[in-house]
Amino acid sequence: QVQLVESGGGLVQAGGSLRLSCAASGRTFSRYTMGWFRQAPGKEREFVATISWRGGITFYADSVKGRFTISRDNDKNTVYLQMNSLKPEDTAVYYCAADPRNLGVTSPRVYDYWGQGTQVTVSS
Repeated sequence: QVQLVESGGGLVQAGGSLRLSCAASGRTFSRYTMGWFRQAPGKEREFVATISWRGGITFYADSVKGRFTISRDNDKNTVYLQMNSLKPEDTAVYYCAADPRNLGVTSPRVYDYWGQGTQVTVSS
């Protein structure tokens, strides 16, 4: 079992930056692929980024490529999402999730564990 708690969301102007953190409990965190997803009002949850269990492989949605960076510190049981050059369309609740089977895909269906989410609002 893994429990995930996100933090770092908030209100920021367009062009600004935020860093989200996701703290995980459980000794198996370091073995799991981790992902970030987001959900805007009235829209389906969408993939943002994923990172392999050792951190050597990352993958991003086209909409955030070049602006967002996913990273992890397995010693601290934490995964991060650095978000730069934020746009109003990035406004959403951001969730971190754990994929214990390390499938490394973008579908939220393969992620078994989810945090409660943190709100990111980007004003124009």
